[in-house]
Amino acid sequence: MEIKIVSWNVNGLRAAFGKGFADVYKDLNADFFCIQETKMAPYQADDRFSFLKGYWNAAEKKGYSGTAVFTAKEPQGIWLGIGEADHDREGRVITLAFPDFYLVNTYTPNAQRGLERLDYRMTWEDAMRAYLTALDKEKPVIVCGDMNVAHQEMDIKNAKSNRGNAGFTDEERHKMTVLLASGFKDTFRMLHPDVRDAYTWWSYQPGARERNVGWRIDYVLVSDRLAQCVQDAFILPDICGSDHCPVGVTIKI
Repeated sequence: MEIKIVSWNVNGLRAAFGKGFADVYKDLNADFFCIQETKMAPYQADDRFSFLKGYWNAAEKKGYSGTAVFTAKEPQGIWLGIGEADHDREGRVITLAFPDFYLVNTYTPNAQRGLERLDYRMTWEDAMRAYLTALDKEKPVIVCGDMNVAHQEMDIKNAKSNRGNAGFTDEERHKMTVLLASGFKDTFRMLHPDVRDAYTWWSYQPGARERNVGWRIDYVLVSDRLAQCVQDAFILPDICGSDHCPVGVTIKI
C-alpha cells in the first residue's frame, strides 16, 4: 500500500480558505493532510469545512496554535497531546495509530524573539523525543510538521547572520541531531542530500519569498526501519496561502 502524506503550516486555517486552501487540498489528493497552526477549534468550522473529515487538537487559548489531520482512513486509535500536562495545553500534537505505523502531526513551539521560550523549547524537545521513541518501540513512526528549526546550514539562506536566532540556535539544532540519532530519518535530506535553496518558510519581509530567502523548518521524519519504504519526499514552494509551503512524502507501507 502506497500512502501520500502532506504537511502544511497554514498560519490560520480560516484565513487559508480565503487563499485557495480548498483547491490545494483537493489537487494534492493526499491520504493524510496534516495541518499546523489551525488557530481554531472544530466547533468554529462553517459550511466551507464540510469536505474535511478528520481529527483536531485545539489549543486552550483561542486563535492560537492547534493541529489537525484530515483523512478518510479510520485509525485504530487517536491521541491528542503526548500525555504531559505541561505540554498539552497548546494543541500541538495529534497521533493516529494504524496497524503498521503511527502517524504523528506536530507543531513545535517557537523559541520566540529574544529566545524567551528557549528553556521551555528544550523541555518540549526532550519530552517529544521520549514520546516518539516510546512509540517507535511498538511500531514504526511517521512524524511530520512545523518543527521550527533549520537543522543544517544548508537549510537556511543566511546561516551566518541568523546563528543564535530562534529556529537556528545551537541548542535547537542539537536537539534535532539527537532526535535523528534516536532512530529517525529526515526524509527530504535522505533523498536529496545535496539540494540547496530548498525552503519551507519565508518571512513576511518584502521580497523574501520572491528572492527565496527562506528556511527549511517543516519536516517529515520516519523511523529508520521505514527509510527503504520512502518513495518520494517533496517540498512545494510554489503553493502559497501561508508563510509556509506544504511538504510531504509518499511511502510504500
